[in-house]
Amino acid sequence: MARESVKLIANNKKAYHDYFIDETYEAGIALCGTEVKSLRMGKCSIKESFIRVENGEVFIYGMHISPYEKGNIFNKDPLRVKKLLVHRYEINKIGGKVREKGYTLVPLRVYFKGSLVKVEIGLARGKKLYDKRQDIAKKDQRREAEKEFKVKNLY
Repeated sequence: MARESVKLIANNKKAYHDYFIDETYEAGIALCGTEVKSLRMGKCSIKESFIRVENGEVFIYGMHISPYEKGNIFNKDPLRVKKLLVHRYEINKIGGKVREKGYTLVPLRVYFKGSLVKVEIGLARGKKLYDKRQDIAKKDQRREAEKEFKVKNLY
């Protein structure tokens, strides 16, 4: 079996800053043709989007797919609610976790896997302000260490 190529469309860096990601799942998206063409051109944003489990189905809200320029009448609303395609047992597992206190679902990235559009979903817990500060401090320390390492290697 040949390895399928993965081409990144959109990434949600803010999710890693605002949440602790405990588990990740891969889901397909039910899209129309012009939306797929727009995604092929990389016109997608998941910064403000979130995911909900409703009546045994998973939906993504606030995912913005820009209208396809040559799509005219076939274009859909860029912010319409899109259904995610996830296995039943995964929906049950995710639904049970989300009902627990403090868990939420966030989209982490959108990508092509072969010819299919996939979304990576993260089961996340919110970070407190002091957690975010600790992350920023760690990032600064790492940056300083890399800078010093670079300076030492120059001489």
